[in-house]
Amino acid sequence: MGTSSIVILAVVVIIGLWAVSLYNKLVSKRTLVKEAWSGIDVSLKKRYDLLPNLVETVKGYAAHEKSTLEEVTRYRTASMNAGSTAEKAQAESGLTRALGSLFAVAENYPDLKANENFRQLQVELSAIENNLESARRYYNGTVRENNILVESFPSNIVAGMFKFEKSEFFEIEDNAHRERPNISFQ
Repeated sequence: MGTSSIVILAVVVIIGLWAVSLYNKLVSKRTLVKEAWSGIDVSLKKRYDLLPNLVETVKGYAAHEKSTLEEVTRYRTASMNAGSTAEKAQAESGLTRALGSLFAVAENYPDLKANENFRQLQVELSAIENNLESARRYYNGTVRENNILVESFPSNIVAGMFKFEKSEFFEIEDNAHRERPNISFQ
C-alpha cells in the first residue's frame, strides 16, 4: 500500500468520523427538542386539568357569562386536540385570551373573588402559567439550537442525508397575547 493510498484512507476515515460526530450532534439536538416539548406538555396538561374546576366555580357565580365560559372550554378542547406545534400555539393564544376575559369577568363578582376555592384555583393557575412560560423559553431555545445545526453548513449536508428537519417554535400569536393571563389575588 502506497503513501497516497494511506493518505486517501486517512481522509476518508476523518470525513467518516466527522459525519458520525455531526449525526450524533443532530440526534442529540432532536432529542432535546422532544424533551423540551414534553415539559410544555406536562404544564399544558396541568392547565387543562385545572380549567374545568375554574369554569365550574365561575359558573356558580356568573352563570349568565356563558359565552366567556364556553370560549374557555372551546379553546381548551382545541388546544388538547391540536396536531402540530403551530396549531397548538394558535389554540393556546386563544385560551390565554379567554382566560384573560374570564378573570376580567371575575372582577365584576366580589363574592366570586372572595371564594376560597376560586382564590386557590388562581394560585394554582398562576404557578402553572409560570412553569409554562419557563417551559416555552426552554423549548424555543432548544429549537433554535437544533435549527441552527440543521441549517448551517456543513452540518446541513449530514442533516439532509438523514432527513433531519427544522423544528417549529412554540410562539404566541402576537405581542398583545404574549402576556400571561392577569391573575389578581385581591
